[in-house]
Amino acid sequence: MRFSVVVPLLNEKAQLVALLTHLRELESHGNCEIIVVDGGSTDGSVEMLQQSGLRLVYSARGRAVQMNAGAVMARGDWLLFLHADTRLANDALVSLEKNTERESVQWGRFDISIEGASWWFPLIAGMINLRSRLSGIATGDQAIFVRRSLFEASGGFPPQPLMEDIELSRRLLRKSRPYCLCQKAKTSGRRWQKFGVLRTVLLMWRLRFDYWRGVSAESLAKRYQ
Repeated sequence: MRFSVVVPLLNEKAQLVALLTHLRELESHGNCEIIVVDGGSTDGSVEMLQQSGLRLVYSARGRAVQMNAGAVMARGDWLLFLHADTRLANDALVSLEKNTERESVQWGRFDISIEGASWWFPLIAGMINLRSRLSGIATGDQAIFVRRSLFEASGGFPPQPLMEDIELSRRLLRKSRPYCLCQKAKTSGRRWQKFGVLRTVLLMWRLRFDYWRGVSAESLAKRYQ
């Protein structure tokens, strides 16, 4: 098995039909397995997943914990972590397979685009992509992919409630900088729209700055929620 796509899930019934369609499309490319990890959904998501035929794993709640649980069950040489509200481009796996044949590529991420009816979203996505290229830090919405051997050697995602993607990126940077694929991973702008675009951007900047200066992920998670 070449790729294992790990999807953490919690109470996503409203968008589960679209997600399952996307996951089946990815699986149809071959040489790819899908692992959905439920963290204790109570909205009927589990029942829908059980009927879908996709591989379902159960774990304790928490995105980092769930993704680690999926990684343990994975058979692929490469792990790709996909958020439930993110969709890959049609040719994403083809491009990924081509580029990961090189030994120099150890881990990476996709560029991001944000779906929604705000003219702010292209600007925000462009800033996220630029920041990632300059810093080498990838976000979960950018669909991080990594050699399984490197993921395991790095200790996987830290079991923290927030900023697990930043911490994993820091660990992986000790090995190499991320390989950036220009195909867009489309992620939902629902959080920005629900709480306000400017308010959400400012909140995320403050949270990242505070994490950089040493504030615990547990404290930040309370503010994020």
